[in-house]
Amino acid sequence: MIYAMKIIALSFGIAALLAAQGGRPQASEGMRQAVQLDLAGDYAGARALLQKEIDGAATPQAKAGAQRAMAMSYAFERNCAKTVEYEEKVIAYWVTREKEEPKNAFSQQGEMANEAARVCIDAGDFNAAEKWYQKGTELGLREPEISTDRRALWEYRLEHAKARLAARRGNKSLAEKHIAAAKVALDKMTELKKAQEVFLPYLTGYVALYTGDAAKALADLEKANQGDAFIMCLEADALEKLGRKDEAMELYKKAAAKGGHNPPAAYAVPLAKKKLG
Repeated sequence: MIYAMKIIALSFGIAALLAAQGGRPQASEGMRQAVQLDLAGDYAGARALLQKEIDGAATPQAKAGAQRAMAMSYAFERNCAKTVEYEEKVIAYWVTREKEEPKNAFSQQGEMANEAARVCIDAGDFNAAEKWYQKGTELGLREPEISTDRRALWEYRLEHAKARLAARRGNKSLAEKHIAAAKVALDKMTELKKAQEVFLPYLTGYVALYTGDAAKALADLEKANQGDAFIMCLEADALEKLGRKDEAMELYKKAAAKGGHNPPAAYAVPLAKKKLG
């Protein structure tokens, strides 16, 4: 059950300051300062601190954790290529753990690939995003004796991603096909289903937003996680398109005040601050 809960927590937005192993917070003072600098927009300052963490890491695990934080620092500038570069380093660490922790190692490799992909789609590099979402699924499915729920989870994530990519490419009919496939994968789940259901209105709202239906986008997104800064920004975008600018600005204010050092925050916080001027 602990393992299942960890996977649920990681889904669709994992904090870069969780330790590379086991999901337990082990952030040093330098890491904490780097996060605050990224949130404040001082990316060069954040990376200088993170490089010190990487260079001075006492263990491979600690080094991987700092490299993951560096990947997220680049995500704040929507730098797909550099995010991928550092996520690959974290994946390489988990390759070394395959014999000792086979179930966790492959899962983590998939998570890191998906994390890179999420940054790339937000950065507008759809080809890179597609490549890394596919790779993430392939890696995750290598988990030994993978359960039906876990297999369905990886299928769901991939169809979710493909639907969003189709929407960003302007292919509404293809996006809808992938939404239908995502629903099929969701219905295969038992223990994980309840935790994953909240990502479905996020998906349908996202697709509606990027295929020109702001009203449907807003209605669906309001059923998603209202504490997620990324969702707030999508809702604000829909509100702007509907001519409800004052309401949009209120959501941007809330998003700008959010913390986090993960793909949703890396996209939402800089965008919201830019919108607010």
